[in-house]
Amino acid sequence: MKLATFNINNINSRLENLLAWLARAKPDVVCLQELKSRDTQFPLTRLANAGYGAVWKGEPTWNGVAILARGAEPVLTRDALPGDDADRQARYIEAAVDGVVIACLYAPNGNPRPGPKFDYKLAWHQRFAAHATDLLDTGLPVALAGDFNIVPEPRDIYETRSYDDNALVQPESRAAFAALIEQGWTDALRKVFPREEKLYTFWDYRRNRWPRDAG
Repeated sequence: MKLATFNINNINSRLENLLAWLARAKPDVVCLQELKSRDTQFPLTRLANAGYGAVWKGEPTWNGVAILARGAEPVLTRDALPGDDADRQARYIEAAVDGVVIACLYAPNGNPRPGPKFDYKLAWHQRFAAHATDLLDTGLPVALAGDFNIVPEPRDIYETRSYDDNALVQPESRAAFAALIEQGWTDALRKVFPREEKLYTFWDYRRNRWPRDAG
């Protein structure tokens, strides 16, 4: 199974880019984050014409997650992270695809910190870790994919002091990611590239960070 994850930052604004990439790369499963779209605005027909079934959880202006499957219809198993019925943010969706449980997440950013957004980030990750344990206990093949909004190690970010106070690099955030590894999950990127430096998965669009490879 060829699995990809992509923070699309508004699916309708970048739909043509997404369709071109799907045709070129032909991933079997795609996890999308930051749809920034109401459920009724999700481009299901265009994706179906491209050969992809989909399940999604939208939210106007913010958040939103989706799982796409090539030549198949994902079977929705969950469209919210358990543990807080008052949390209405569209940050988690889960589906079965060809016998594999796919969990797509868009974890909270947590900035600015300290403050309620950082507190929410840590609480969300605690809930996620609890649910991840439940997923492991099923004995089924499971993939957790998405935007974790964490820089796990210092080598995972370019040399800068500008992020010192950022929620993504704080010890509490890194501990949340490390806790998943301790549960028994595999960091797929580091499994393939265990010692690679400058192995980035995100580049801010501001300050020429992509041309500078400041990820």
